[in-house]
Amino acid sequence: MEPVLDDEVDGGDDVDVPRRRRTALVISVVMAVLLGGFVFVLATREPATNRETESPLLGKVAPELSGETFDGAGFDIDDYRGRWVVVNFFATWCVPCRTEHPQLDAFDRDHRDRGDAVLVSVLYDDDVDDARDYFAANGGDWPVVLDDGGIAVSYGVSGVPETYLVSPDGRVFVKLVGGVTRDGIESLIDEWEQARVAGSGS
Repeated sequence: MEPVLDDEVDGGDDVDVPRRRRTALVISVVMAVLLGGFVFVLATREPATNRETESPLLGKVAPELSGETFDGAGFDIDDYRGRWVVVNFFATWCVPCRTEHPQLDAFDRDHRDRGDAVLVSVLYDDDVDDARDYFAANGGDWPVVLDDGGIAVSYGVSGVPETYLVSPDGRVFVKLVGGVTRDGIESLIDEWEQARVAGSGS
């Protein structure tokens, strides 16, 4: 049996090293492409809106919501019994809040003349001056209530945006997280109205 020379062994390893390096490089490139594609999809897809979620408040009388608004006026949810009240928790630093703002503005404009629904926003962990400036720059003429944290706690708010639809009988009908649209709110109101009519036997 002929002895195996050291240089023959080394030569075999030298051939394998570039091959392993090429394989590792290909795997790295493929992973980078896949990761880049995933990030692109997340960055460009439409944000989820009108997502209903559970809340212990559903079906119960809405918690108290009263206080000073950022323009110095006052607001009390009890003054609007008999109308829909859309309670929106927001902050100017919240990207989905800024995205949904034109939708809320459109809803408010549609219903202000009808007088069948009101929109109220509650400022969540944000600067009052920033909120005033934001509304001045982006429109919106509904009340914005200042909160020291008590309102958010009573509604069980864990982040923004969160929106609660309070039916004309004063009960919380639905809780929405992650942004809303005008059509989404309208659809939920129609759903409640249809169920009420069906329940009355009309």
